[in-house]
Amino acid sequence: MTGGPGLRRRCLEELNFLVTNRIPRHALTRFMGWFSRLEHPLVRDLSIAVWRRCADLNLDEASATRFASLHACFIRELKEDARPIDPDAGVLASPCDAIVGECGQIEGSQLFQAKGYPYTLEELLGDAATIDLVRNGCYATLRITSSMYHRFHAPYDLHIERVMYFSGDTWNVNPIALERVEKLFCKNERAAIVSRLATTGAPLVLVPVAAVLVASIKLGFLDGTLNLRSRGQNLIACDSRVNKGQQLGWFEHGSTIIVFAPPGFSLGANVRRGVRLRVGEPLMRMPP
Repeated sequence: MTGGPGLRRRCLEELNFLVTNRIPRHALTRFMGWFSRLEHPLVRDLSIAVWRRCADLNLDEASATRFASLHACFIRELKEDARPIDPDAGVLASPCDAIVGECGQIEGSQLFQAKGYPYTLEELLGDAATIDLVRNGCYATLRITSSMYHRFHAPYDLHIERVMYFSGDTWNVNPIALERVEKLFCKNERAAIVSRLATTGAPLVLVPVAAVLVASIKLGFLDGTLNLRSRGQNLIACDSRVNKGQQLGWFEHGSTIIVFAPPGFSLGANVRRGVRLRVGEPLMRMPP
């Protein structure tokens, strides 16, 4: 194929969109959940080999050298100190390894999933009290690719007050899908983690959004896994305290986390669309 790496990447994204979105997405996601947990050595080794072939999968930082299944490789933990956490008390750290998608100021309650594709906090969260916490604040959309580390961590010392879970669809969340499917984040399965900073009481809302193959979200401070078997909106009261950098949970494969902060917070100096971040690196700054 000619045209350089940019054209090749676009063609692969187009193929990915067609393969993952023009099929029974729920059925494929349930199948992948079953298949990835098979502990047959041949299935495991062949699956990981194909994954390495198709993506920039790097397991050098993994704490384990062997995995019982493809699923175990998906949700792998890292070696201790592989992700140092920024110690600055004025910094909210990135909760995950990711590529920054859209980011910036929330205009009232409107923000963007991609250029020209707006959505609102009402459509994403549906709860007036939560929306008012971050109205006119700032946000960052963090996309976790399939080969990245899939666990996510607390951006700061937090008091988690509640989780709102929304059962939904499983659209792919890659860039080409975000440019074609309006209000995609508002359609997919997701959870809103509503918390406050332990030091100031300022609100912080994290929204993990699931996707095709990955419609399952595990939160370490809750019992059980949030997945497609749940229906409708669920409100789960919490009284959990976590430290900056502490693990919050994981996706079964990879997807997106949207971070919302209230007015006065700002994006880190190097945070802009297309930038790669790792857990613990600066994402936002608190007001002076």
